[in-house]
Parts: sequence; C-alpha cells; structure tokens
Amino acid sequence: MTSRVLALDLDGTLLTPKKTLLPSSLEALARAKAAGYQLIIVTGRHHVAIHPFYQALALDTPAICCNGTYLYDYQAKKVLTADPLPVSQAVKLIEMLESHDVHGLMYVDNAMLYEKPTGHVIRTNNWAQTLPPEQRPVFTQVDSLRAAASEVDAIWKFALTDEDTGKLRQFAYTVEQTLGLECEWSWHDQVDIARTGNSKGKRLAEWVNSQGLSMKDVVAFGDNYNDISMLEAAGLGVAMGNADDAVKARANVVIGDNTTDSIASFIYSHLL
Repeated sequence: MTSRVLALDLDGTLLTPKKTLLPSSLEALARAKAAGYQLIIVTGRHHVAIHPFYQALALDTPAICCNGTYLYDYQAKKVLTADPLPVSQAVKLIEMLESHDVHGLMYVDNAMLYEKPTGHVIRTNNWAQTLPPEQRPVFTQVDSLRAAASEVDAIWKFALTDEDTGKLRQFAYTVEQTLGLECEWSWHDQVDIARTGNSKGKRLAEWVNSQGLSMKDVVAFGDNYNDISMLEAAGLGVAMGNADDAVKARANVVIGDNTTDSIASFIYSHLL
C-alpha cells in the first residue's frame, strides 16, 4: 500500500489524557508531512476547540469536525460542506432531554451552548481557560437551548454526558428509535447525537476523493466507537492500545496507548 493521507482523531488518540500532544508525535508527523503525506484532523470536536492542535501541527488541510457533520476550512474560516441537524429534530431532542433530565452541550455555528454546567462542561471550560484568548473555544450558558436552536444558523451535534452510563445508553437507544438520529460514543461517558448518515468515515472519503485519491491511500488512527467508520474504510486502520476491544477488532493494526510514543514509532517503522 502506498499511503498518501494520515487521518488523525484527537481525544484518546493523538492527545494524551492531559489534552496535550506528545513531542514525539509532533516530530514524526512533521517528518511525514515533509515526505509528502497530507495530514487531516478527523474529530468529534467543534472546530473552535481544536485551534491549539491544528496550529501545533502546522496544517493547511481542512478539519473534519463533529464526527463528520461538517468540513471546516481554517484558512478561509468557513464551512465547506455540512449536514447539520434540522431545527425541528433538534427541538424534539431538546424536549426529550428535558423529560429525561439529561444535560449536555449543543454545538452550533462557532460556539457550544449549555443550560446547566455539568461536570463535563466545567472540565472542558476549565481547559479552555488555560489557552490564549485567540485559541479559546466559546462556551455560552443560555436560559433555553430550545430558544437558541431557532436563533442559530447551524446545529452540528449534541454532546451528552451522565455519570449513570446505563441511563445514557437507554436514552441514546430511545433517541435512535424515536427520532432516527445517529448516536455515537466518543468517550466512555459521552454520547454524541447528530443527523443520521454523518460519520467520520463518510466525510473523510468525500474529502479524500476530492483530492484525487481513494480511501486505500489513507492510514487512519482512532480509539473510540465514533472512529470505527474511518478505521474500517481506510486502507489501514490503526487502533490505539487504550481503545475498547470492540474498536480494536475493527482495525487492521493495534499499537500502544496514547501516553506512549506509539504513533511516532508506527510512522517511522511503517510509513517513512
């Protein structure tokens, strides 16, 4: 296989548990880029929450955000392609959140909105405050997500967390059965809800094709269930050692976890 593209998930993959990039990964990816590889971030994050990593990697490619909901061009500062949630479906989901007492973030336009500061929101916002102002994602508390849903231009996804993962799994199942939306787990206690049909693999394939390449030319790195679509579609799917066994089973190769130099070692031994 002659690889041309490295598709990189962030949380749990390229990022350590402290949300930092390993120096070894930065060096190896810089060498891969110099050797002619295109690097592209494929993440569940909002584009406003990946500035420090995008800049540290010195990328010029667009980023695939919110599990494939949209493709964002950082150079032009605009969305290139997108399949956001219809407002009507978002409002129905918000009504279900209220009735089941589940809270989370609504990803919209250039910000993330919430009603109640849950643990996940507090932790993420605390991380944001450690960044320079120009790299800081926007978290906004609103009185009503339902009202906000009708005021924004685009609703990318909802990110829901709950200490009771059993409750969260049941809620996700109910949403899928009732509203026909896509529910994907991006962390052990976080489920992302977006428009059906959106996935990292689908949006990545569209972008790769636009470059005159095929998914056979892609090496994809991931660790969670929302990465499976691109791990399976890529010419080579690489799962992290910290991934669940079900994710590892869908990859071609399993390397070390996200606290070690495993990504760098793989690049040097297999790609350069």
